[in-house]
Amino acid sequence: MDSSLATFQISDEAVYFCGQSSVTRTSWIANNPGRRFQGCSFYGRPAACDYFSWVDPPPHPWYKAIINGLLRKANNKGNDEQKLRRMVKCYQIALGVFLLGIIINKMWL
Repeated sequence: MDSSLATFQISDEAVYFCGQSSVTRTSWIANNPGRRFQGCSFYGRPAACDYFSWVDPPPHPWYKAIINGLLRKANNKGNDEQKLRRMVKCYQIALGVFLLGIIINKMWL
């Protein structure tokens, strides 16, 4: 038996042979959106014991499609907001240059 996979419970918190307690995280990758998993608190780093266990069952394909669609929409909305902010900034600069031109023009007349 691989010692890195063995667990024991201390007050409902799993502790692994690496000495770290487990942490429950949520996956947001396309294959498992919103699916929770447990692992070493250093999971994904060199110091981790590489323990990994899914908490939730695999998502239904329909659920996966809905969540991924919502995530894409949210990401695009953020991009749209950034584009709008840049456009407003450009218009503000253009308006400032225009008004400065009018002021300079009136000063020369």
